[in-house]
Amino acid sequence: MQWPVFLDCQEFIECDIETVCRGRRSVLRVFSTTAVVLLPKLKRPARLPPFQFKHHSQMHLKRMLRKIVHACPDITRFYEIGKSVERRPLWVIEFSDNPGQHDELEPEVKWVGGIHGNEVLGREMLIAFAHYLCREWKSGNQRIVNMIKTTRIHLMPTMNPDGYHKAGLQPKYRRDWLTGRYSKKGFDLNRNFPDLTADMYHNEKHGGPNHHLEIPMEYWRSHREDHLPEIHAVIKWIKNYPFLLSAQLHGGELVANYPYDIRRISSGKWRWLSETPDYAACPDDALFRMLASTFAESHGTMANPILNRCDGNFGRTGGITNGADWYTVHGGMQDFNYLHTNCYEILIEIGCQKFPPAYVLPEEWINNKEAFIAYTEKAHVGIKGLVTDAYGVRIPDAEIQVEGIEHHITTTENGEYWRLLTPGSYYVSA
Repeated sequence: MQWPVFLDCQEFIECDIETVCRGRRSVLRVFSTTAVVLLPKLKRPARLPPFQFKHHSQMHLKRMLRKIVHACPDITRFYEIGKSVERRPLWVIEFSDNPGQHDELEPEVKWVGGIHGNEVLGREMLIAFAHYLCREWKSGNQRIVNMIKTTRIHLMPTMNPDGYHKAGLQPKYRRDWLTGRYSKKGFDLNRNFPDLTADMYHNEKHGGPNHHLEIPMEYWRSHREDHLPEIHAVIKWIKNYPFLLSAQLHGGELVANYPYDIRRISSGKWRWLSETPDYAACPDDALFRMLASTFAESHGTMANPILNRCDGNFGRTGGITNGADWYTVHGGMQDFNYLHTNCYEILIEIGCQKFPPAYVLPEEWINNKEAFIAYTEKAHVGIKGLVTDAYGVRIPDAEIQVEGIEHHITTTENGEYWRLLTPGSYYVSA
């Protein structure tokens, strides 16, 4: 008899071969003419505990993410991209049907919370989202199963753990103030990414590219890693993964904000898009409006002019705004993603309070859950493919051009590309 390579059993198998009973990771014991192959017991996934809405400390955050990974080991990975000034880890939990590996032509999505340490709702919503994805995968929710099988999702609950720690130490009546907004070194992490928008405006006026702009050497000299380790870690993260879609989460308002974040001062080229001269449209303005509207309209209150009760009253505009039309931000992360990489990112203010009390978190999750899912699913809007030469060899860094949209993307080192587009007909070339 020929012994099978893989054994479909849990504990042991008996056979009548004196010394040739084999199995992967098996222990062979010979008893006269009968051998007993002892195989290790299958390790079952841990039970996923019920989710508790509360403000998770750094220790509780780590415990919760690890519990999720232990409960859903087949679709999750827990990893660290760097450390803060005070050496607190920047943790990410990944969801994929093949965690730890990039599947060909599968889009990758990232969510980033806690850039401002005192704006904590995004942090708690991402923890809740991670728990929800694991729970619904285990229960067989077909929508979530399909999303995880076709999308690689990365969730970073906190980019500024030092600021969160400082904000959490404040008395409850002061937690909604500015304490904890900045990093340990006193930097606003959403004002210190490479400011490529100003360079792009110069190119727009005098000639030059408006995509995949290089980071100036002066930036690295003036933004040292020991002063801004969080930003350096995120830039390396962005460069190491072919992210297509992204969202950064803030608190203090209720609106989805899209590029550009800096106003054009002397150009009227794009003013036809809005009645206000402050509106700074990018070439993908229609796409970004669609992405922002997807989140806002899927949110429980954001797009509603009556239920959106934050000071800005963005419900009157459908819960969305152009960044520059709201106020100018230099060194923001969303413009950096758009101008340096293939990633489309928006900034989302998901609650009126920066540090809301724990008892409102369940209601906030109800408001945000569908918006998180619907926005992640937008990674599949548009086109994707491979670029090869006449011999089938894949071509890296090939430009993908869409007629009528003057912003190009490039292929990965494996020749893959993803191009988000609004519904319509397009002429595409490489």
